Amino acid sequence: MILTIDIGNTNIVIGCFDKDLLRFHERFETNQRSASLEYAVIFRETFSLYGIDASDIKGGIISSVVPSITAVIKTAVEKFTGASFLVVGPGIKTGLKMEVDNPAQQGSDLVVGAVAALHDYPVPQIIIDMGTATTVSVISRSRAFIGKMILPGVIISLEALAGRTAQLPKVSLDPPKKLIGSNTVDSIKSGILYGNAGALDGLIDRIEQELGEDCTIVATGGLSSVIAPLCRHKICLDEDLLLKGLLLLYEKNS
Repeated sequence: MILTIDIGNTNIVIGCFDKDLLRFHERFETNQRSASLEYAVIFRETFSLYGIDASDIKGGIISSVVPSITAVIKTAVEKFTGASFLVVGPGIKTGLKMEVDNPAQQGSDLVVGAVAALHDYPVPQIIIDMGTATTVSVISRSRAFIGKMILPGVIISLEALAGRTAQLPKVSLDPPKKLIGSNTVDSIKSGILYGNAGALDGLIDRIEQELGEDCTIVATGGLSSVIAPLCRHKICLDEDLLLKGLLLLYEKNS
């Protein structure tokens, strides 16, 4: 089995593959203060929950946008499993053509998502990753990564609204019953959810106009299942996109 780990600013997502079959995927909070032993306990408990022995893991790969804990996680999981883990970064073969100003500055999560999307979906593509930040990446018909847009994520927007105003509360993210909110809570929900959906619709329209053709649109990330259904464009939801991309990169580099 191969273990894939995606370290994000808010959550760490892990997936365990038996060949091409995803046996499980789980997420837990990213904590930059935790030591490797604390993370090792989390891995042990997760494996125990799914009845998988650590010795079954033959290798793995890590993608991280939080450099301060990349080595901590790598140490934890290698001690727990006894296997060696790759880290997505310089020296990793991706097969991805990068047509941007500085390819080295592109986040590893964007590279991993693009590798998976190119493997599974037609080009050209728009890849939306809804995490702490929302990123909108574009893959051209020639299968090249040509750029991206970055905007505040849903949770950041929600926390900023509650934290910078005196009378607006924090709310859950279940959709309101109607667009026009008749109370404060529903008004915030509607503004955050439909506002983000409208922003994505607008970006998709402008990207397709600039490219001069329609795109396959793929969405992933923790809140994609909440926002994507509210969009007017047809969007393919793929919650495991990054985990599948990590498996592809592991197979390419092992």
